Amino acid sequence: MSQTTSKETTKLDVTLAPAPAPKGTRFWLAMVCIMLSTFLAALDTTSVATALPTIVADLKGTEFAWIGSGYTLASVAAIPMSSHLANIFGRRPILLTCILLFALGSALCGGTQSMNMLIGGRAVQGAGAGGILALTEIILSDLVPLKERGMYQGMIGSVWSVACTLGPPVGGAFASRQDWTWRGLFYLNLPLCGIAFVTCIFCLDLKVPKSNLSQKLARIDWIGNIIIIGSTTSVLLGLTWGGVTFPWDSARVLVPLIVGLVGIGAFVLYEAFVPVEPTMPLRLLKNWTSVSGYIATGIHGILVAAAFFYIPVYFQACKGHSPIRSGVDMLPYSFSVAPAAIFIGATTTQFNCYRIQNYISWGFVLVGLGLQTTLHVDSAIRNWVGFEFIAGIGFGMLYVVTTFPILAPLPVSDNGSALGLYIFIRAFFSSWGITIGSTILENQLKVKLPEEFIQSLPQGLELSYGAIPQIASLAEPLRRQVRDAFAGSLVVLWQTLLGISALGLLSTLFMKELPMQTEADERFGLNERTKGEEAVEDAGDTA
Repeated sequence: MSQTTSKETTKLDVTLAPAPAPKGTRFWLAMVCIMLSTFLAALDTTSVATALPTIVADLKGTEFAWIGSGYTLASVAAIPMSSHLANIFGRRPILLTCILLFALGSALCGGTQSMNMLIGGRAVQGAGAGGILALTEIILSDLVPLKERGMYQGMIGSVWSVACTLGPPVGGAFASRQDWTWRGLFYLNLPLCGIAFVTCIFCLDLKVPKSNLSQKLARIDWIGNIIIIGSTTSVLLGLTWGGVTFPWDSARVLVPLIVGLVGIGAFVLYEAFVPVEPTMPLRLLKNWTSVSGYIATGIHGILVAAAFFYIPVYFQACKGHSPIRSGVDMLPYSFSVAPAAIFIGATTTQFNCYRIQNYISWGFVLVGLGLQTTLHVDSAIRNWVGFEFIAGIGFGMLYVVTTFPILAPLPVSDNGSALGLYIFIRAFFSSWGITIGSTILENQLKVKLPEEFIQSLPQGLELSYGAIPQIASLAEPLRRQVRDAFAGSLVVLWQTLLGISALGLLSTLFMKELPMQTEADERFGLNERTKGEEAVEDAGDTA
């Protein structure tokens, strides 16, 4: 692979950047739409984990992993198609469609009468959420050049932080209070969807490609999207079943994994020769700097998904905390993400560099996860608060800094496709994080838990979440033995994540410091204003 000749450089440019031009009212209204839509998807992602034990116990289900995996699977599968369609039909129509899908899935989850119906509703939700997260990143790239984007990406990171802060306690509150029930957690999304939908209609005035419907339909890469949707679904099915529902060496795991991986390879080959507009142009991967950013993004997805999904297990199983208390216990993670994202984004913009920020980010992650490997049943509050805070700083930074090496070597016309692939990789590997966590915990718990406790559980119950509500009713010393088993199993998980994070640090070795784009894609972005609108906005800005 080779870098683009005109941008080939390894020199670190840390000269201060001139202040960007002030943004107008229409820009800030568009930012409100982006942040509302992001908050909608992020809140649901962070709130469901703390309510999972209660949901599983209420529905008497044994396939708890599918509540998270079904959501992730649909989210991953929807991202390539939604970003591809946004290049053809425009950003706003596809974003509005995704918000409607998310609302439909939320309604289905709230009204579910069985575990299967809940999993189906989560899949619909996931399809909408995947599109929302892809479109908000792409729209931001249309509005702000890469060189100025650090602060604004930090603002989006702050939305994630607020959602991470509110999500766990909200999920725990709905799970704990009998007068609300966990169903209200999903119904809460409906008014939020309505607010985001109406705001986007009236405030997100974006350009739309000028062509008729038949021309737009002809540009859709139907075959490529079918291949990638089917392939990713097949891989994620194998990952979800492996080591939990079926052994890793069984045909029901190996066949979908092999078929899916072969399908992904076939998708790459097809995209190289596709006669229509490709879903994923291979030119995105023709330089090592972009590839290093994509590798870091995938590893970041694994780490964040596993850390946020399984840290409630520590608090509920080892500490005996309630769902709502375990949500509060996650606040150190949440509070550290936003300041870190804003700070690292501002420094990237101010100093015109991104490589050193990537080094620093991975350093915080390594230290934080390394410290988490020391957690046990009797760990003091100051320990897990500090450990979460350190890891959260690294997670927050990585939400921002990995996009810069991805986009710096590419022309602005590839921003939409490049960011679609970025979101796809982060979501795809997030499912690996959940699966890795589930597999490690299940296998470790089967060895570490007392046999009499395992025998007392319903057959087929998944231990990592399904067994937690039973712990409080156990007599000593069995209760202590079970809690120690959970703590020891989680240590193995944190050790695994620590090793994976070291690979993230190594990925920065392939990264070069390149000039960042100073222009946005003129084909999209805000519609041109009339003279009257310009006068009104200028007067408002002056006031």
